[in-house]
Amino acid sequence: MTDNAEIDEIKKLQNDINVHFYRYHVLDQPLISDYEYDLLIKRLRELEARHPEMVTADSPTQRIGALAADRFQKVSHPAPILSLANAFSNADLTAWYDRILKLDSRVAQSGYVLEPKIDGLTVVLRYENGILVQGATRGDGEVGEDVTANVRTIKSIPLKIPIVEGSVKAPDLLVVRGEVFIMRDDFITLNQTLEENGEKTYQNPRNTAAGSLRQLDSSLTSTRPLTILIYAIVQSSDPMPATQWGLINFLRELGFPISDLIEKADSFDEVLKITPRWIERRDSIPYEVDGVVIKLDDLRVAEELGFVGKDPRGAIALKYPAREVTTILKDIGVNVGRTGVLTPYAIFEPVEVGGVTVTKATLHNFDFITDKDIRILDRVLIKRAGDVIPYVIGPITDARTGVETPYKMPNLCPSCRQEVEHLAGEVAWYCVNAACPAQLVRNLEHFVSRGAMDIIGMGIKIVEQLAEIGLVKDVADLYCLKREDLLVLEGYKDKKADNLIDAIQASKKQPLARLIIGLGIRGVGEVAAADLAQKFNDLSELAKASSLQLQQMEGFGPNTADAIVDWFARPANQKLITKLKEVDVWPVASESTGKTKRWYLDGKTFVVTGTLPTLSRDQAKELIEINGGKVTDSVSKKTDYLVVGENAGSKLDKAVSLGVPQLSEEALRALIAELEKTNG
Repeated sequence: MTDNAEIDEIKKLQNDINVHFYRYHVLDQPLISDYEYDLLIKRLRELEARHPEMVTADSPTQRIGALAADRFQKVSHPAPILSLANAFSNADLTAWYDRILKLDSRVAQSGYVLEPKIDGLTVVLRYENGILVQGATRGDGEVGEDVTANVRTIKSIPLKIPIVEGSVKAPDLLVVRGEVFIMRDDFITLNQTLEENGEKTYQNPRNTAAGSLRQLDSSLTSTRPLTILIYAIVQSSDPMPATQWGLINFLRELGFPISDLIEKADSFDEVLKITPRWIERRDSIPYEVDGVVIKLDDLRVAEELGFVGKDPRGAIALKYPAREVTTILKDIGVNVGRTGVLTPYAIFEPVEVGGVTVTKATLHNFDFITDKDIRILDRVLIKRAGDVIPYVIGPITDARTGVETPYKMPNLCPSCRQEVEHLAGEVAWYCVNAACPAQLVRNLEHFVSRGAMDIIGMGIKIVEQLAEIGLVKDVADLYCLKREDLLVLEGYKDKKADNLIDAIQASKKQPLARLIIGLGIRGVGEVAAADLAQKFNDLSELAKASSLQLQQMEGFGPNTADAIVDWFARPANQKLITKLKEVDVWPVASESTGKTKRWYLDGKTFVVTGTLPTLSRDQAKELIEINGGKVTDSVSKKTDYLVVGENAGSKLDKAVSLGVPQLSEEALRALIAELEKTNG
């Protein structure tokens, strides 16, 4: 690249970064992620190092924080509130260590303190005679915003120090630095409350904390679950400890909230051994942490090392691999799940997040797309936590150029091209075609399960093989299987094949209620199937029932009734019913045995979460209730069991924290069977 081209790039970077800086720190409305911002800064520093004549006073590399907003009174800090240089690998850390060691050999004898780099908003608290008299944001590092009224609402901030009378004496003047943030669980609860109240939800904890702290109305700040951790002393009227470790313990003795993650390393080699652990435990930390800060423990050496630009040499931040980045949404695709639920996913320009290059991310559901107003060609913010699939947080609406187009919900299943179903009051859209290729394995697995047709020996592996080689295209095809068909399967010989054929034929004797369960009609579990089997003589009669007729039955609401009518109205499902009759799978009411309520789970309260192997959420609820149990929507200390499936969310986390036992679907059935055996 020519010098002129690099100078042009410097000017553009300086301008672009200043815009991003202002939007992030002043407006709390970032257009790009922290990771992308760090890369821009890194590139600018590289270019300015080659062209020092381009380092102007207003270059972003010469700034520390953000200008104070005009709506708040300005506060001059007693000392610069500095930011830190960033490292992105242990190699970067080693390069930092080598540089400062050349400047001062005492670095080799100093220990190190490792602290979490909290993703929040920096505040400076001033105490006079032990009383909190002022709270301010960092601002540009020299001048911040007076947010005293707001910080007083944060319960973790002591209004008086020391907290415990008779403990270590507080200096007459003490100015400390900390980070205001919101715990992950508190953020989830806050958004749930806002959603229930019909209010706008927030995208991430950091922006929520920043916006909450910088409200003009402190009563609104008081409703936000803000907390703080203190990690530095800016000014003191008394001599302070000579080490960072001693300073941290002094702050703790005064009663300030201090991170319990902070640890000490005796050498730089130990630092390099410790840092990987910080990355490994990232997801177990209850608040957002985007790196680890490494500080020289010897504060005198750290101070005498001075600065590079405005970054202190005696400390550095090792940034984690980015987990929030922005990219362009090129299109929206649709997956059909094993239960028929249609789930949209984002297709975007390749981007690195969490150390992995990704091109797709989940969009949760279609209501999410509508509520967030996500459009094709939007610049979107995506997140990847741990090893889970990335998900879209929302669009960056301020980045729109006019080329973005709203998304149109598909009317047909992308797998079988049948019309999709959506019932009022539900979020999900479904494909209810029993022969849909995307659902075939799940439908077969459910049909042969113990709660339905109970075909002994027909497990998931056999079902998958039969579907994969095309021997079975719907549940009726199971009854057309021959001995020689099974002998081609892995592990099947004459005896085993004969036993499975016998089990398939024996299932023809299952009562009508079991067959109805096996069809997998949404909302129809054991109780509903038994009621339908008592009301209608066979599947032909049930297929003719109207929604109104079904709603006259006890326990059948409009959604369940409509789901039944819609299932039988589908041509593909009608074809399946005809095939079942042709293969003599046609029980009638006289052979049916209705279910009567039992009391094996009497007095037990259950919560169901995640996707179960063979039961829908409603079917699991009916199974519990028919056995005398109670099902609620939220986990509490009164919950006896949490029934857990795949993709369990916050309910599982809460159950673990409360010590509530968890059961799989298999364990739930085993519990009922054991109680039935014990109680008769």
